[in-house]
Amino acid sequence: MRQNRFKELVAAGRVPVGHMIMEFATRGIARLLEAAGVDFCLVDMEHSGFGVDVVADLIALFRGTAVTPFVRVPQPDYHFIARALDVGALGIMVPNVESGAVARDIVAAAKYSPIGKRGLALGAAHTDFELPDAAAYTTWANENTTILCQIESAQGVEHVEEIAATPGVDVLWVGHNDLSLSLGIPGQLEHRRFLSALERVVTAARQQGLAAGVQAGNVAQAREWLAMGFNVISFGADARVYMTALEQGVRAMRELAAER
Repeated sequence: MRQNRFKELVAAGRVPVGHMIMEFATRGIARLLEAAGVDFCLVDMEHSGFGVDVVADLIALFRGTAVTPFVRVPQPDYHFIARALDVGALGIMVPNVESGAVARDIVAAAKYSPIGKRGLALGAAHTDFELPDAAAYTTWANENTTILCQIESAQGVEHVEEIAATPGVDVLWVGHNDLSLSLGIPGQLEHRRFLSALERVVTAARQQGLAAGVQAGNVAQAREWLAMGFNVISFGADARVYMTALEQGVRAMRELAAER
């Protein structure tokens, strides 16, 4: 079975660098990310139009690369979590986790017995269409499935210590835009209240031996957050990265044209 390179990098003390896919479900996207040196991808179902069929196609493409594929599900519901994993994702990101109870339900949906209650199907995409030994496979899957809990509300921050203490959770991931909105300071990512919340998330992760993740929109932002103690970073989402580069290029072309 395919190993989870993301977990290997974290265990080795390295900082995995990821990218979010929200728009470009193209046949070349998996190799494009691999060629760019991306370690993991987040296929988004929360804020995109992607259904499970599109996600299944993307995960199949990523299985031919060294990029570790995760799926951000829309809600912490069993059918979203289990289906994302059954189409071959090596981990799931769950938005707006606000309590230890919710974190426990997420782990139960993502892990097989004796840890959780995920239903066992063999011979499908998640087992490379082979029929592995059930005991060996479920042990492997429980060890290799990554669970990323998003902390993106004031309530999530208030309960972050109990979320971090939930066995099976691997990463506390700050949803920075929603967190700033919940704190009453939308978009104010330099506000002391926002920075204090980030520090609390990083501290909770460190105390439990978890990773702390966040998505940066630019290099300066990434530098600041890595300095705070985040040790997993994602650089932008596909459409925004493309739009930024396109806008810069078009602006440069217009300036050149104006010089004629």
